[in-house]
Amino acid sequence: MRTVPLGLACVAATARQAGHEVRVLDLLDVADVSEGISGLIRNWRPEVVGVSLRNIDDQSMASSRSFVDECNDVIEQVKRVSDAPVVLGGAGYSIFPEVALERSRADMGIWGEGEEGFRLLLERIEARQPLTGVPGLFVRGRGLQGARTFVKDLDRFPLPDHDLLDLPYGLGAVLPVQTRRGCPLACSYCSTEMIEGRIIRKKSPKKVVEWITGWAERGIREVHFVDNTFNLPVSYARNLCRELAAASSGVVWRCIVYPFHVDENLARLMADAGCVEVSFGFESGCDRMLKAMNKRFDLDDVRRTRRTLRRAGIKCMGFLLLGGPGETRDSVKESLSFTESLELDSLKVSVGVRIYPDTPLANQARREGLVPAGDDLLYPRYYMVPGLAEWTRQTVAEYARGRNNWIVDK
Repeated sequence: MRTVPLGLACVAATARQAGHEVRVLDLLDVADVSEGISGLIRNWRPEVVGVSLRNIDDQSMASSRSFVDECNDVIEQVKRVSDAPVVLGGAGYSIFPEVALERSRADMGIWGEGEEGFRLLLERIEARQPLTGVPGLFVRGRGLQGARTFVKDLDRFPLPDHDLLDLPYGLGAVLPVQTRRGCPLACSYCSTEMIEGRIIRKKSPKKVVEWITGWAERGIREVHFVDNTFNLPVSYARNLCRELAAASSGVVWRCIVYPFHVDENLARLMADAGCVEVSFGFESGCDRMLKAMNKRFDLDDVRRTRRTLRRAGIKCMGFLLLGGPGETRDSVKESLSFTESLELDSLKVSVGVRIYPDTPLANQARREGLVPAGDDLLYPRYYMVPGLAEWTRQTVAEYARGRNNWIVDK
């Protein structure tokens, strides 16, 4: 499934709403990146260029591929053909706002959700006014210009028009949808707070469903809700499912659930509204490890969630995250055996936990000397209990042998 630049399109939609002319270039959709960039810029001559860094790396300890240098190559190509200021943004950038800007040739960067900050930045540039006070804006050599803010009413921001979100129509086309931002769960390794904050903010279910229906009328038949936790708050999830069912758009959809607070009523509503599969990252099959990750559920909750979703006819994809603080050979085996008992439709296993700045995991890794002093973590580092990596890979490979529905980082 091709990644679609939803965040970039949302920022572009808000800029358009404010009266600016915008163009979106999806670099995953062009054969020659250099020609795609130079062709658009020379023909259109933008006054400001935004570059979205969605993922900072591939989040795989085995391959450990950083995308920072590729992003810098894009900025270099922009600079060759344009004098317009380059503004960095995106989820990946927002985890490392200051250091990622310093390591690039970009002129500015917007930390956190970009709609409001980018709109105000364009307004100031157009009026030739000072940039001080623009929320979340970093300027090269001058630091943060205004405190990062999170808009409570997400309905203030328009959802992207069809020309801003260029989907490949037909078989396999998937529309990404985000209905909520922010997560209060504070898992020990998670970077979501740096990107979206801790307070859950929501779009109107009615407006979301109207947007989805518009895409369905253009031929889209599959939707992926990219919210961190589709089932939280439960009342919102129920209302969204009722709106989806009432719209009768014919789309099927997938989502991510937190393995807690998924009762028979919610599962039935999800199935009736078109849900065919969920992903749930229970991450471990050991209660002790779940506590270490600051999870708010236990193994009984995971079992209960799996049974409830199965009864509703919804497929389940699970995620295991092995090697974090406190992991042992026994806990790895416990997790793999537990996972087998769930009889999941598919499973993704990661060995090693990506360490992000300003997380409890990063603090622990530094205390243990696993992260050298001065390492800003922009380039990937992973937490792995010393001496456990090779054994874990081999053990996972043995469990996965013959299971075509297991995806394992190697």
